[in-house]
Amino acid sequence: MERARRQSGRVPIIMKFRHRIKFSPIEGHDLNQDEAYFYLVEGNHELRFRFHDYHEIYSRPGLYEQIFYDRLKCSSPKKVGENLKKVLDANEQPITELRALDLGAGNGIMGEVLRSYGVSRLIGVDIIPEAKAAADRDCPGTYDEYYIADFCALEDDIREQLDDWSINCLTSVAALGFDDIPVKAFFEALNSVQDGGWVAFNIKETFLDNSDNSGFSLFIRELIFSKYLNIHHLERYRHRLSMEGVPLYYFSLVAQKMSNIPEEFLRNCEVL
Repeated sequence: MERARRQSGRVPIIMKFRHRIKFSPIEGHDLNQDEAYFYLVEGNHELRFRFHDYHEIYSRPGLYEQIFYDRLKCSSPKKVGENLKKVLDANEQPITELRALDLGAGNGIMGEVLRSYGVSRLIGVDIIPEAKAAADRDCPGTYDEYYIADFCALEDDIREQLDDWSINCLTSVAALGFDDIPVKAFFEALNSVQDGGWVAFNIKETFLDNSDNSGFSLFIRELIFSKYLNIHHLERYRHRLSMEGVPLYYFSLVAQKMSNIPEEFLRNCEVL
């Protein structure tokens, strides 16, 4: 567990206990990533949760890390953080001047990677209260502010507060696609970044495949070749293992935002 925390950038903490979890690779063999599930043994009860039942997972200290970082060897926060730092260094842009919005922040693992690089300001956002509670519990002091907000229907007061932060960087790790963060939400987050700011995120490799006709895949592919982003780094890497021990590959992308994306762009991608 401590090794996994070091690899993700997290300061090791002593866990009081390890959860009793069971994987069923045979049953999950033909399931999509967002459909995969595990069993959690609590007392005399065996509970079944999907990997994306974040409200249940975050409510149990250490469970998220034990599943995804200890058992499944997730490397994405470290990878995306390293690539962002490399691009900024190559462009002589100090990472310490970033005012970053961490979209889909969860319990703060990516936030701790960014904080370890010394970003100036760090704002977390997630849609479920359990994520903020877990971040406050597991990573106290990591975020300067943490909002529970739906970026598909962003409230005016939160939008004004985000504007006041003068955000010049957006990160999103292991959160895009699978309906966790809809296209509209990602669109709004991108437009909250100042022109000339930086964007760093990861996506499942199939989202860049022409055979994927989902709205999110279409949006990402069109965005990469649009005038709104200037791509500086695109890298295929092993995100984590499946329950069967098979590598799952993602792309890590770092880009500079050139200008706001108009809603017409979304309509052309048939995602509104």
